[in-house]
Amino acid sequence: MASDNFVIVGGGLAGATAAKTLRAEGYGGPVILLAEEGHHPYLRPPLSKEFLLGKAEDDALPVVPAGWYAQNGVELRLGAAVTRIDPAARSVTLRDGQSLGYASLLLATGARPRRLPLPGSGAEGVSTFRTVDDCRRLRAGLADGGRNVVMIGSGWIGMELAAAACAYGNSVTLLGLEEVPLGAAIGPELGGFFRSLHEANGVRFRLPASAAEIREQSGRVTGVVTDAGEILPADLVIIAVGVAPEVSLAEAAGIALQNGILTDASLRTSAPGIFAAGDVANALHPFTGEHHRSEHWSNALNGGKVAARAMLGQDAVLDTVPYFYTDQFDVSMEYSGFPALVAGPPAIRGSIEGKEFLAFWQRDGRVVAGMSVNWPRSGKPQKMIKQLIAARTAVSPADLTDPGVPLDSLLPESQLY
Repeated sequence: MASDNFVIVGGGLAGATAAKTLRAEGYGGPVILLAEEGHHPYLRPPLSKEFLLGKAEDDALPVVPAGWYAQNGVELRLGAAVTRIDPAARSVTLRDGQSLGYASLLLATGARPRRLPLPGSGAEGVSTFRTVDDCRRLRAGLADGGRNVVMIGSGWIGMELAAAACAYGNSVTLLGLEEVPLGAAIGPELGGFFRSLHEANGVRFRLPASAAEIREQSGRVTGVVTDAGEILPADLVIIAVGVAPEVSLAEAAGIALQNGILTDASLRTSAPGIFAAGDVANALHPFTGEHHRSEHWSNALNGGKVAARAMLGQDAVLDTVPYFYTDQFDVSMEYSGFPALVAGPPAIRGSIEGKEFLAFWQRDGRVVAGMSVNWPRSGKPQKMIKQLIAARTAVSPADLTDPGVPLDSLLPESQLY
């Protein structure tokens, strides 16, 4: 099916950013953005933070204003689920049976929340968390306070949701498989910092623990039974145990998979003319020479730009240092780097107890990741951390921890800008 369409499957940040970049780069041909949800493409980070807490309005969510698509000649189809890709015919089939040909195809299908096959998991009041509709339902359930909330999952989303639920005046108990929340992501010391932060604000932990059963009465959740036999009363149960990349279309089309859709550094898949970006893409990163899949917004933002430029035949690669942030209670944290390269405990500059510090992780003497917690933005900590990572220069832990040593003094002269 010969066509000059540039088709984007996925109405999230990566897909919308790709459409925006195609127009910014001067592409004047047809661009069709197929969004499975009925909403205009929106940002996900606020859903578990300021939007959930009622500190941001609906206008904080859209990737671009609703009118941008028509104004820029991008055909946005909402509620348009794709059921099949035919790489040989260069076409996609929609749920309504319509087929669209493409010259280039971008798969930005994102990820879906993992579910737990627990007895009672279908009861009213039990939910996962991923979409703006999930967020609105949860906010309505939390806003009046006074409810028993059981959070299943001790990762970033679980901890952010626990903080929000507690801020609304609810009683929160969090279950997780780790000894320390966030331990797999940032290690026991800093995971312990976040646990203490939550406990000081009233969150109770059961670690390590898992849910064995969800109890209900008349179809409504009443409690959670842990693997230790403890019964936790529950008016709301939120399952936040991670997400799985949405690869079903790619798999059925015979596109190479490996923890997502496997791509090169330009986000090309194994199928000619097909690219992948965002949560679903496991991309080769020039910095490490290894494939990395990231579920954070900066990866979707940068990946959408790179994919669009690569679709246009430009020499574009996804070589940015991964980044994400979290806000929990009175702590604002930013993180840049490669968690897969982290080995050993971090070097700390500042005071963990005072909730103002930097943390640096090294491998073979080189900084591979760094975190800033409530650190003054005037010091541009994340810019410095990214530059230290990119420099690939050995740095002594003593210099990293010494507040008297300016971070930019640790950079080679060629890296200063």
